[in-house]
Amino acid sequence: MCTEPSTDGRAITSGAIAPGIVTAPAFPGIERIEAQFAGNAFEPHRHDTYALGVTIKGVQTFSYRGERRFSLPGQVIVLHPDEEHDGGAGTDHGLQYRMLYLEPSLLFDCLEAARIGLPFVDQPVFNDPVLAGTLLAALGELDRELDELFVDDFVSRVADGLARHAGAPPRPLGSIAWQRARLARDYLEAHATRPVTSGELEAVTGLDRFQLARHFRAAFATSPHRYLLMRRLQQARAMIGAGEALAEAAFATGFADQSHFNRHFKKAYGMTPGQWAGLRREGVRQDFPQGRSAWR
Repeated sequence: MCTEPSTDGRAITSGAIAPGIVTAPAFPGIERIEAQFAGNAFEPHRHDTYALGVTIKGVQTFSYRGERRFSLPGQVIVLHPDEEHDGGAGTDHGLQYRMLYLEPSLLFDCLEAARIGLPFVDQPVFNDPVLAGTLLAALGELDRELDELFVDDFVSRVADGLARHAGAPPRPLGSIAWQRARLARDYLEAHATRPVTSGELEAVTGLDRFQLARHFRAAFATSPHRYLLMRRLQQARAMIGAGEALAEAAFATGFADQSHFNRHFKKAYGMTPGQWAGLRREGVRQDFPQGRSAWR
């Protein structure tokens, strides 16, 4: 899912929950949010990141890999990159949760020395107080920036936690062209607001387009095309969060028109840009608690 729990002991009132999303200061490769809402909030969509979170209040429900899933307060949620899911509150009392979106490249950098692939956790909801504590250490104070030294340790602990719950040991990746995949990733990030051709990536990496597609997916759990699209959407979402008009954000990030932008945004985040902007405004207006988490 794509949202998060509340931060300090101040619980949501037992009545109807006012919807809203709070976003934390960005760190390269990591996004953090807190969300609260009632009913169904997100239509089917998928990310190119790991979505790692903890339910704080209420029951969180979502469809994932052909089954309906439910998460209770304190349980960990792990969604793999490019796996479609929706999301909503499982009861009339509403939902509050916190979620962290982790780019696979950060885990890849952590696991590279062991020459093993990204872990796949086939059960998306489980009890693990240690991993929950690790996640909430990053999600506890959303008004604070993450420190680089903290993130190094955090990613290592997350990798260990995911490995514990992986359905099978991470497979050795053998002779993946790590450096060339990184070159492609860096080029896509540097040119995220314009179309990038396969020929450009071939020239940058020295691999043909089919070799690159295989190596890129092995390293980053998604295709070059989707990686580029998600970076554009990420930039557009940041602009909207800063108050930019939807049409301006769409144009600035290279989308042909607003309908094209709306379609891809909804596929990636489960709601339209206008709906997301409204929830973001509500989150700011309600001033969700940003103190020390009761779960820490």
